[in-house]
Amino acid sequence: MLLWVWIAVVVVALIILVASAAPLLGKLGGLRRAAAKLQRAQAEALKLQERMLALQETVAQVEAKVPHRK
Repeated sequence: MLLWVWIAVVVVALIILVASAAPLLGKLGGLRRAAAKLQRAQAEALKLQERMLALQETVAQVEAKVPHRK
């Protein structure tokens, strides 16, 4: 008889664990999508930073060629 009580306790505990973990597992997909979106935004920001550095170099070269007026 005592064995059945322990089995029932374990089964109820497992049901509670699964019931509480199910919503969290459902949110993992959203977190993965958000992480992928952030990685794409980071890659785009790095590309823009490279373009900005190239533009700065071009501006510096043009400024070096143009005589300064005071």
